[in-house]
Amino acid sequence: MSTPTASAAMTDAQKSAHIRQVVLEAGQALRRRHPWLRHQDAIGASVMALSVAGMIASGWLYAIGQIPWWVCIPASALFASFIHELEHDLIHTMYFRHSPRAWNLMMALCWITRPSTVSPWTRKRLHLHHHKFSGTDTDLEEFGITNGERWGLKRLLMVGDHMLAIYLRPAAMHRVSRNYIRAQQPRNQEEFRALVRENLLSYMPLGLLHYALWHGFLAVQAVMLAASLAGHPLPLPVWAQNLLALWTTVVVVWLAPNVLRVFCLHFISSNMHYFGDVEPGNVMQQTQVLNPWWLWPLQLFCFNFGSTHAIHHFAVKEPFYVRQATARTAHAVMREMGVRFNDTGTFARANRWAMKAGAKAAPAGAATTA
Repeated sequence: MSTPTASAAMTDAQKSAHIRQVVLEAGQALRRRHPWLRHQDAIGASVMALSVAGMIASGWLYAIGQIPWWVCIPASALFASFIHELEHDLIHTMYFRHSPRAWNLMMALCWITRPSTVSPWTRKRLHLHHHKFSGTDTDLEEFGITNGERWGLKRLLMVGDHMLAIYLRPAAMHRVSRNYIRAQQPRNQEEFRALVRENLLSYMPLGLLHYALWHGFLAVQAVMLAASLAGHPLPLPVWAQNLLALWTTVVVVWLAPNVLRVFCLHFISSNMHYFGDVEPGNVMQQTQVLNPWWLWPLQLFCFNFGSTHAIHHFAVKEPFYVRQATARTAHAVMREMGVRFNDTGTFARANRWAMKAGAKAAPAGAATTA
């Protein structure tokens, strides 16, 4: 380990390289102690199978009346959070690198079980770009989940709803989307149009289906509640009652778990990434470790994302379960090198890295609440 004095003399690039080296060595030591961890394909497939089975089981138990909605929704959201981690690792080809059919099947299962997201194949380009240009005005992935917005009712509404994040700021989304597409450096008009088409169709078909059903359900419930409060409850014919019952089941077992999961994930992710004044390519300025005790209810539904995702920015190829297992070692070296911990001041700074409005980006520092 470097001494604090030695780390102060290091550049951010040297600090990032040192963190990466220590994290990778911790992962290698873990694999030496537990050789079964080397079977990444089998682990990934097993986690997927168990998670899908868990979602199906909780949904079925709700459908036959064995568990209430308030048990089914968080249970399914928990399983879906594992699948999100799998999709993220799949994007970095950590599983089935040499088996395209298995890789594509896993990606398809990720989308089917989590229909509120963009196509995972589209997200691959978005996410890899995010790693190269995190926090800049071309980082469409993070901007899309409200990173860089000032906190208020508008951001609260958008943080768990991809469509509202588009509808409530169309001009800004168009601007960042254009920046993102240009950053891909299309070689000709055909490639440019293909990227535009990929962006426009990124929620087709599952994402649009999810939000049509979800927003429609909320609208129907709002109308029925308003009518009831006004003293004029709406009488529904039998066929409409049956349709609404089926619709409710779909919401509870498929849609609402992902609404809960997405809100928790995006709240954590959009506040642990810095945005707007980040030095391009400087990993030390891209993220913080965000793991205060009061965020644990949200961390539960995104696999402790706030505590472990920053590790991923330094050591990209470590699977989510290895990051979790080596987090203590990773946090020690990250803190030593000056990665920020629990910088809750970011809530008031619209995720800016600089500690004061108008200030230039400062060197990486220790934990702060400024």
